Amino acid sequence: MPELFTFFGLVTHDKTFIYITHMVLSAAIALLLVRVAMSNLQLVPKGAQNLMEAYIGGVLKMGTDVMGKEEARRYLPLVATIGLFVGIANLVGVVPGFEAPTAFLEMPLTLALVVFVYYNFEGIRRQGLIKYFKHFLGPVWWLYWLMFPIEIVSHFSRLVSLSFRLFGNVKGDDMFLMVILMLAPWLFPTIPFALLTFMAFLQAFIFMMLTYVYLGSAVATEEH
Repeated sequence: MPELFTFFGLVTHDKTFIYITHMVLSAAIALLLVRVAMSNLQLVPKGAQNLMEAYIGGVLKMGTDVMGKEEARRYLPLVATIGLFVGIANLVGVVPGFEAPTAFLEMPLTLALVVFVYYNFEGIRRQGLIKYFKHFLGPVWWLYWLMFPIEIVSHFSRLVSLSFRLFGNVKGDDMFLMVILMLAPWLFPTIPFALLTFMAFLQAFIFMMLTYVYLGSAVATEEH
């Protein structure tokens, strides 16, 4: 199967160059969207401001359902930023001639590492080192020796869950789009484009939801 055509690939086919250029493009679009939304703030929002406020409100509602409004608001900047970046990065790959940077393992893995380090840091900061890791031991004292390594493996598996889920789905979508455009470049692309756009939003939603879930479990260990 031939390589996916990209406009940046006309400069060089180096994978690192293509990945970095598409990542920078996604970040630039995200920053531009936020800049436009904040350029003329109004009491009654419209245009980009209305879109951004609806997005922020949706992310906050998602977090409220997971960990309560106060905690959701505390971590809203991180989760909303990640979701916006991932969503735009996914959508970039839907446009012919561009490739989603999330289709390169480096980006999903980096984001997963950020979430992993941050939620563990927050758990230790909020609960204290001993109390946080005591949660890993489970409720039965004579099973501590078994539960602790299981919990450690479980937490590290979240890196795989976050990164490979996003990478695998987006990479599969790119390959699906390439096949469709090769077989029927003009006849059937409309439905696949709609499906891939939906999947781009869905993967961003899942990443945000899991981030909230992991943060919620880290800062609420005292309830167990």
